[in-house]
Amino acid sequence: MKSINPATGETLETYVEHDDEELEHRLSRADSTFDEFSTWSIGDRETTLADVAELLRNRVDSYAELITEEMGKPIAQSTAEIEKCAWVCDHYAEHAGRYLQDQHHPSPPGSRVRTIYQPIGPVLAIMPWNFPFWQVFRFAAPYITAGNVGLLKHASNVPGCALAIEEVFRDAGFPEGGLQTLLIPSERVEDILSDARVKAATLTGSGPAGRSVAGTAGEHLKKTVLELGGSDPFVVLDDANIEVAASTGAWSRNLNAGQSCIAAKRFIVHENVYEEFTDRFVAAIESLTVGDPTDGETDVGPQARDDLMDGLHEQVTASVEAGATVMTGGEPLDREGAFYPPTVLTDVPEGCPADAEEVFGPVAAVYRVPDEQAAVEKANDTEFGLGASIWTDDIERGERVARRIDAGCTFVNELVKSDPRVPFGGVKESGYGRELSEAGIKEFVNHKTVWTQRSDLDDGDEVPVE
Repeated sequence: MKSINPATGETLETYVEHDDEELEHRLSRADSTFDEFSTWSIGDRETTLADVAELLRNRVDSYAELITEEMGKPIAQSTAEIEKCAWVCDHYAEHAGRYLQDQHHPSPPGSRVRTIYQPIGPVLAIMPWNFPFWQVFRFAAPYITAGNVGLLKHASNVPGCALAIEEVFRDAGFPEGGLQTLLIPSERVEDILSDARVKAATLTGSGPAGRSVAGTAGEHLKKTVLELGGSDPFVVLDDANIEVAASTGAWSRNLNAGQSCIAAKRFIVHENVYEEFTDRFVAAIESLTVGDPTDGETDVGPQARDDLMDGLHEQVTASVEAGATVMTGGEPLDREGAFYPPTVLTDVPEGCPADAEEVFGPVAAVYRVPDEQAAVEKANDTEFGLGASIWTDDIERGERVARRIDAGCTFVNELVKSDPRVPFGGVKESGYGRELSEAGIKEFVNHKTVWTQRSDLDDGDEVPVE
């Protein structure tokens, strides 16, 4: 398992995959650790998670450099990713206990009825490379604080990040089996998920990977949460602030070199402002600095792997052959590394790759629509349903349009983002289940009803409420 710098092609380090004996050891340790760790008080788990946040902030430079080296994210964005991981730890260190408080229900005289929330055991997390720390912490902070233990199968091109995450949880005081990395290829996931000691799984990744994991989990009656792809619409209505929409849209499409499920991908623009928006949008995109991801001034780094850049260019080429117009970009850069320039396509034909597929790189498709109704129809004309962004100066109009778009999260006058305080997830081919906030921490717990009947009370007597 090799870690390769996509900006230079240099092999950073080679890791030995875990063999059957090591996998058995880690599964057994996860199982035994859960028996002890699940008895920790919620307060102790919150305190230890706060220590994780402190360690992340102390190590922000080294961990950010690791992200940049392994998958090419510009260093300023890598630093922000580590800081966001510390934030999600802060959030659950403060709120996990409240989220998991017993819930009391109306009950007949002489009884007390509650729902209590108990951890279920080892949870397998299959995570992607594009946000190699944040995607893991989005899973680990709530689920481990709830009392579960984690088994991390990370993407094979970021093994260094995977081991660093295991390290920070261990160094903060969580038990050694609290979060363990499994250095295995994807074909081993089915065996791990089928193991009786693994109680559930969460995956962030492609549709085919999600279907595979959901199918295996379903055979064994194990719960899953899936966060899959996206082709998020960025809807610009005729009363929008065009300057702000264009600059925000350029950043939303090109953050992390466009390698984000929730990046704005399809820009749907009212015809009355189409020309102005497109001109400003192209200018904003052309102003972005593409280059060395270790340079703090770089906005757009390389694609994470050569094969990913090749696949991206095939999508662009096929779309242009189908009739799309290249406004800027459109060809791999003639330089060392997997660099693809920020690209804008207009006149995008229906059904071409830029229209119908998820384009996982810095390529924006821009559409002209005659009115609000057509904008909503085009926004929903996709198999995906992760996020959407709507731009208008009329807030009520924006919220009305937001309700009509098929997506797990909609933002008015803001780019789509994940935030520890609110639920995150998709609909349709973008998956199911929710991460973050109270909804996220309750995905992998047993919602157990506890009905207590007082045998020493006569009918009509009340049971004291805690």
